[in-house]
Amino acid sequence: MIYVGADHAGFALKQEVVAWLGEWGEEFEDVGAYALDPNDDYPDYALAVAERVAASPHSHRGILACGSGQGVCIAANKVRGVHAVVLDDPEEAKLAREHGDTNVVCLSGWRADPEELREVLRAWLATPFSNADRHARRLQKIAAYEAEHWK
Repeated sequence: MIYVGADHAGFALKQEVVAWLGEWGEEFEDVGAYALDPNDDYPDYALAVAERVAASPHSHRGILACGSGQGVCIAANKVRGVHAVVLDDPEEAKLAREHGDTNVVCLSGWRADPEELREVLRAWLATPFSNADRHARRLQKIAAYEAEHWK
C-alpha cells in the first residue's frame, strides 16, 4: 500500500501524484489534505503517512509533499521505522531504495517539475532494496539505535 499526503504547498503536486498512481495501477490511500487550505500544517500529513508506513515498513510506502519537501521529511523521520528522503532525481531515487531501503519519499511542491518527479516516483517505486550485506548491516545499526533510544 502507498500512502500519500501533502499540505497546502504540496497540494497541487499531490493531486498529480494521486492521478499517476491510479494510472499506474498502484494501490494507494490519500490521507489528505483533501482541500487547499493555506492554514494547514505539514506535520499533520507527514505523521499520518509515516505512522501508516511504519505499521509495515518493508511493504508499505509513503509519498509526501510540502513546499520544500524538507518539512515533511523531518516530521516523517520522527516515526520509528520510517526512512524518509527528499528526492528530485531518478538516479537518486534508485539509490535511495537500493542502498537505504527508503519507504517514504518527500517532494517539493515549490521547486520541482512535476514531469521530472513523475520519473523520480517511477524509479523509486520500481526499485527494490538490494539487501546487500553492507547496506543491511548499516540499516541494522540504525534499527538497533532506534530500539534502544526511541521509547
